Amino acid sequence: MNDLATPSTMHALVYKGPGKPVFERHARPAITAPGDAIVRVTRTTICGTDLHILKGDLPSCTPGRILGHEGVGVIESVGAAVTTFKPGDHVLISCVSACGRCEYCRRGMYSHCTTGGWILGNTIDGTQAEFVRIPHADTSLYPIPAGVDEEALVLLSDILPTGFECGVLNGKVAPGATLAIVGAGPIGLAALLTAQFYSPGMIIMIDLDDKRLAVAMTFGATHTINSGDGKAVAALMALTDNKGVDTAIEAVGIPATFELCEQIVAAGGIIANIGVHGLPVALHLERLWDRNIAITTRLVDTSSTPMLLKVLKAGKIDAKKLITHRFKLDAILEAYETFGDAAKTGALKVIIEA
Repeated sequence: MNDLATPSTMHALVYKGPGKPVFERHARPAITAPGDAIVRVTRTTICGTDLHILKGDLPSCTPGRILGHEGVGVIESVGAAVTTFKPGDHVLISCVSACGRCEYCRRGMYSHCTTGGWILGNTIDGTQAEFVRIPHADTSLYPIPAGVDEEALVLLSDILPTGFECGVLNGKVAPGATLAIVGAGPIGLAALLTAQFYSPGMIIMIDLDDKRLAVAMTFGATHTINSGDGKAVAALMALTDNKGVDTAIEAVGIPATFELCEQIVAAGGIIANIGVHGLPVALHLERLWDRNIAITTRLVDTSSTPMLLKVLKAGKIDAKKLITHRFKLDAILEAYETFGDAAKTGALKVIIEA
């Protein structure tokens, strides 16, 4: 990149409409509110939600938006109201921006903050760029502890708290319980890693990809099922004495995987949805009305991020196992191709160095 760009511009990955990501020069962000911080991004990544955006599944993200809601970086400048951070601080960027004061933030539902929530790379410009503006910086950034690997920390922006909060906590995973995770992609594997905090008796990973299922076994799954033959329900019932599982976590976001969860949940069990759904899903109440089940949905609140930071620093979880590929920012389109064709490339999480 040897063009004659001025300091007022930067490189960024911009969404131009369904199927149209473009890496181009873009105006650098500026502080627009006293609580803002400008962060120089050092590492970011691609989320499955970014792929949903590129498919046109999220109308809230309009053409012209810089994508990305995960990353780590260094504070470049801060607004007059920022008191926790200063220029030069190394920070973890939360995928959710939270004011900390509105009615939803006071309930711990930061994802529904009235002036924040999941806005990065959605309704405001995101982190797949050289610089990003972070609103509500005091409550939306985290200082990076000394000695913690920054690559691993990228996974604390979104994927680990999402798998933990939306899957494990909502699914009420308990010691000795049976758990099935439908989808052995990055978010399903993050749920697998964090589910082990609660020592479930059986963790069954279900996916179409034998390579990902093999990875799941190395991450702590007790059993795997390839659902490609259409016999996943029968295979799971054989493992659970025909009862089904106490918790079924949906980690894909398509009708077939949610309906599979409906078929495998045990009486009194929970279906915990993580996946981003762009199509309607059938709810088979004709089979479920008397089963005493619960269905949960959630957008990650990142309320667990401080705890996960401590767990990561203590070496109790190896988040870097999820990283399979690394790219420079100017190769981000190649990174998207690699991440989007995971069945062929074996990609889980890609790290992009800005």
